[in-house]
Amino acid sequence: MTRPLKVGIAGLGTVGASVIRILERRNETVTQRGGRSVEVMAVSARDKAKDRGIDLSPFTWFDDPVDLARSADVDCVVELVGGADGAAFEVVQTALSHGRHVVTANKALLAKHGLALAKLAESKGVSISFEASVAGGIPIIKTLREALPGNEVSRLYGILNGTCNYILSRMELEGLTFQECLKDAQRLGYAEADPTFDVEGFDTAHKLAILTSLAFGTEIDAEAIYVEGISSITPLDLAMAKELGFRIKLLGVAERTDTGIEQRVHPTMVPRTSSIAQVMGVTNAVTIDADAVRELTLIGPGAGGDATASAVVADIADLAAGVAQPLFGKPVDQLEKAPRAPMQRHEGGYYIRLTVHDRPGVAAGVATRMAEEDISLESILQKRSEIAATQDPHGRSGAPVSLVLITYAATEASIRSAVEKISRDGLIAEPPQVIRIERD
Repeated sequence: MTRPLKVGIAGLGTVGASVIRILERRNETVTQRGGRSVEVMAVSARDKAKDRGIDLSPFTWFDDPVDLARSADVDCVVELVGGADGAAFEVVQTALSHGRHVVTANKALLAKHGLALAKLAESKGVSISFEASVAGGIPIIKTLREALPGNEVSRLYGILNGTCNYILSRMELEGLTFQECLKDAQRLGYAEADPTFDVEGFDTAHKLAILTSLAFGTEIDAEAIYVEGISSITPLDLAMAKELGFRIKLLGVAERTDTGIEQRVHPTMVPRTSSIAQVMGVTNAVTIDADAVRELTLIGPGAGGDATASAVVADIADLAAGVAQPLFGKPVDQLEKAPRAPMQRHEGGYYIRLTVHDRPGVAAGVATRMAEEDISLESILQKRSEIAATQDPHGRSGAPVSLVLITYAATEASIRSAVEKISRDGLIAEPPQVIRIERD
């Protein structure tokens, strides 16, 4: 009989406990599909006495997860410690150095150290599997790494952070402010006490770095990603997006351009008719544009214990079946070092909201500055506040009003230059809002 695949799990939080429960429940299916059973042999966590709703007595306990990683009793180490450095990095490096396969959900670790860890895995003849690191239960890693060899990917974009999507969905549907929605997300457990990593786009950037490497066969390059978060989005922006036929999402976008691979994370207006615009709440989605399949969109739960554990178990099942792939789809020495496409050269449509003084000549001044940068305007809308309209329903009150511009394709550099000139001219009362438009 084939020897079982012996697994050690470092980290017994929500995901780690769910992995054990799923393996207990589905081991027969895993065995049938892979021809080899899976046995959890060892576990490690901070607190052995904590009640996790599972029986840990069958497993060898390690106080130090690094000791688990070097144990001769395991073939595969599941790293669920988290973090780009520290214990997580030491666990993975130790496991690989001792010839153990690694399964991880750690996108920060891979974004920072993925290339070095891939080289180490190759030198030891073992693999690193990481389906759970991006988009939770959505099999996007397997799709990019195994299902699309007959395709050339031109663009990949997605909703990769459920916290941000939940906040933007609530803001739009209920007219709430960012801070109101954030507090509610924290109360419900969707956002951390310090939400910066999520709401300022860094979590999405780590995930995008991994997907970019898989999609384009390039070395992972997280430092090349332009990052903006959602904290500046207002209910007015969401209402204007709806009026204009768009919906605002925080997207991670990777695209092959004439100047290199463009990687960016920022709030984005997408057509309300698009597949990705329909994705609300904590759900994630990824769209792949390629020459053969054209457009492929995968939608599903992006976080949560069971969804993430499902992806971890899928990787373990592949190892049990003897299926192992290079970390980024091809050997490290075959990965290209793609030139970075500067954000200033990004070209596309823009939504620009200017809070201007309601007086003669302001709109003309704004239009002049746009024309000087060769920016063509698709539409101009003026939104007066309820207070200003009440004070002077027929004329100009001098109070600030919102001037909303939608541009045709323009470069990032030209947009920034025009907005800076408008600001210097004293035409605006508040910092401008600039949101990029991603069309189908």
